[in-house]
Amino acid sequence: TKSFIHRDVKPDNFLIGLGKRQSVIHIIDFGLAKKYRDPRSHQHIPYRENKNLTGTARYASINTHIGIEQSRRDDLESLGYVLMYFIRGSLPWQGLKANTKKQKYERIMDRKMSTSTEQLCKGYATEFRSYFEYCRSLRFEDRPDYAYLKRLFKELFYRKGFQYDNMFDWTVLNLQQEKARMPPERPILSSQQQAQGEQGVGVSQQQRTSGDDQQ
Repeated sequence: TKSFIHRDVKPDNFLIGLGKRQSVIHIIDFGLAKKYRDPRSHQHIPYRENKNLTGTARYASINTHIGIEQSRRDDLESLGYVLMYFIRGSLPWQGLKANTKKQKYERIMDRKMSTSTEQLCKGYATEFRSYFEYCRSLRFEDRPDYAYLKRLFKELFYRKGFQYDNMFDWTVLNLQQEKARMPPERPILSSQQQAQGEQGVGVSQQQRTSGDDQQ
């Protein structure tokens, strides 16, 4: 760890590698990133309240909405919303209307707080609900148990019968697009087929010559 929190975890800030590195996900845009501790002393930043919302409201943690200083737990909660956005296609607090940005943020916060983890993850693997419950149980300075969270989804991965073959949804899509752009392959003829083709050409030429003689 580099002792930083991102504070704006959202789909737009993840990029897929190119070519041989297309199985690598890159995180970008550290404009809102902040050190959550001193890298030498490991002294954690102090707990504060009444902070303005930093980041993107759709994916912000509940603590961020209510004005609490962000820490590691908040990046993880935001990542959970990103995952649910991908598998659901939308989040319950999307599309809310309001007259001002402040009112819209308040509506998003109210809907987010009133949506239980059970409702948010209904119909999907229980690991997602466990993920959110764990993230929301963390205290401000707690170091998340990253090994536990990785194990949670790794076990789900194997239970679903997946394999670590580096073939992701976007990998398959890229292969399909590349194949569509390639010119059609010419059939490879065996020596026998080539010989038959040459004989056919010879016969056609002979037939044309015979026709000329008859004329």
